[in-house]
Amino acid sequence: MTRPEQPEPYLRGCAFAAAPGVPYPRAKNDDRLPRDTWAMASIPAGVRFEFVGDATEIELAYETATDDLGYRGDGAGRAFTLWRGGRQVDAAPAVLGAGMARLTTGATDPTVPDGPAIVYLPEGMRPTVTSINGVGGSIEPAPAQPRWVAYGDSVAEGWVATGPPFAWPAVAGREHGLDVVNMGYAGAARGEMASAEHLAATACDVITISHGTNCWSRVPHTTDMIASGLAAFIRVVRLAHPDTPMFFVSPILRPDAESTPNLVGATLSQLRLAMEHVATESGVGVVTGLDIVTAEQLADGIHPNDDGHRALAQAVGPIVAGAVRT
Repeated sequence: MTRPEQPEPYLRGCAFAAAPGVPYPRAKNDDRLPRDTWAMASIPAGVRFEFVGDATEIELAYETATDDLGYRGDGAGRAFTLWRGGRQVDAAPAVLGAGMARLTTGATDPTVPDGPAIVYLPEGMRPTVTSINGVGGSIEPAPAQPRWVAYGDSVAEGWVATGPPFAWPAVAGREHGLDVVNMGYAGAARGEMASAEHLAATACDVITISHGTNCWSRVPHTTDMIASGLAAFIRVVRLAHPDTPMFFVSPILRPDAESTPNLVGATLSQLRLAMEHVATESGVGVVTGLDIVTAEQLADGIHPNDDGHRALAQAVGPIVAGAVRT
């Protein structure tokens, strides 16, 4: 499958070349990647289309690959949604297979704030957009914005916000005018060197790294393992981006893991402290995640609800935006 040419100028949040069956990958098609990482990278989390112009509507032709949204359910997206000026203007349900979405742009509505229009995808349905056309006027690609690469786990990917626009990187990017490339891989971000090399090869203006919880459970790490792994990950990225602002966001609260040893004897609290220490020693800015999201803001004891994602956006967004614009 090749990525459609006509929508290409409007595409945002996609930094990697299309792969067979994966039009908008969030990683390089690299056989060194663990299978679970590539599976998550095949979901176009955070990928979107942005435009400006006086068209009152747009027509978007597409084809979706699945309607099985797995654990995320409807939160993985079942509609194309159009946002402008920080608010949702319109939504069009997506169908399985080929379809056409028609969305109001709000361009001539005085109650809709100014700014580029952003179309978020029903990412869990793995759509391919084949055309975007303005109706009742013209559209053109939105101006380029500073690029923020956000590497992380399921929390960065957006689990389990009620929709793709509510993942914390999407919220922060929208509010601060940043082109977010979401490299969040649910259950699969463990600081692999292949991912570090992918990040290193990606042109960007600011970087965040926010993995760790999968190193407590899915692939258990000791504190020594996670410390040496993060140090190597940062080193690989820093060699390619010597002057790019970089921040480590340590794991958010996970009540069942904070004081419970994993299979190799490390609690999440211990892993978090080890990672924060390494990031500090490596000269990377540290955002302590423990106190950002409360237990009441966890939808399932692990992942933030919409309020939790908003809290993360409010904590991290100004730091990222400030680093880009200083």
